Amino acid sequence: MNKEDIKHLGQLSRIELSDEDADNFSKEISAIISYVEVVQDIIGNEDDKEPKVGARFNVFRDDVVINEPDSYTKDILAEMPKSQDRYLVVKKILQTESE
Repeated sequence: MNKEDIKHLGQLSRIELSDEDADNFSKEISAIISYVEVVQDIIGNEDDKEPKVGARFNVFRDDVVINEPDSYTKDILAEMPKSQDRYLVVKKILQTESE
């Protein structure tokens, strides 16, 4: 991209660019586009049967509870600065209309 293209993009984006900014961005954009092309070559395109990077899949595991319910509740409540029943008490920050 040349300097005029960069200035035009800046104008479309409502960003005021100096000549120096446009020169710098034209060099940076070329480098970014080159990098994106390299990444696309590594990953491959949608038409490839097998990806070049490796298999893409989600790894799932069973959600298994390994501790008894309420086994840590007392310890957690003891660490709270202030608690009531099984809840942390915090400073009230919102007011309702009835107050």
